[in-house]
Amino acid sequence: MTYADSAERAALISGFRGLAEYLEYAPEIPTPVYSAVYAFPPAGDWAAMRGEIDSIAARLGATAHLTGGGHYVAIRCFGPVEYRAVAIPFSNSDSE
Repeated sequence: MTYADSAERAALISGFRGLAEYLEYAPEIPTPVYSAVYAFPPAGDWAAMRGEIDSIAARLGATAHLTGGGHYVAIRCFGPVEYRAVAIPFSNSDSE
């Protein structure tokens, strides 16, 4: 996966704002209790993907960690909304 360019990023942020405004003024629309936004680093070797997650973690003010499922993640929560950067190894041997 690749990251959004500046135009795509602006469209995504605008879409989030539009969704939030819509939900605020349409209380009849059900919403989940929480939500997550996922960002995945570009495919590469495991060390490079972990390095990218470490870089994102530093910008988020978070600590990256390995999950029990073998994913390397950095998370920042905004109330019940979570931003999660995730690196997934291509095989179990990649995470060793």
